[in-house]
Amino acid sequence: MNITIQSLDFRAGDALRNFIAEKVGKLFRHSDRIIRAEVVLRRGNNGNLQNRLCEIRLIIPGHDHFVSKSTDGYEKSILESVRTLQKILRNSKPSKVLRGVKDRFRKIIS
Repeated sequence: MNITIQSLDFRAGDALRNFIAEKVGKLFRHSDRIIRAEVVLRRGNNGNLQNRLCEIRLIIPGHDHFVSKSTDGYEKSILESVRTLQKILRNSKPSKVLRGVKDRFRKIIS
């Protein structure tokens, strides 16, 4: 489990870093192919103090998953990003299973 945390324009405290490690660490249970997760926290572009942005990129061989969420707090943004990535990982999992079944079926027929 390799998680890179980067906070722009502020210094993330230990509590926030532990929160990120706990929540993003759950994503590694959904797929064993995830190499690492890159988390970037920053303020939104419009200058609103309530605009907190969380970007998470999961590095997976063949394709990466990227999610960016913005809410009024970093914790909320992290939770929404993790939920979205969990849905993405759940939806991509059955297609891999079906691909394996199709390949085995082709071998039996041949």
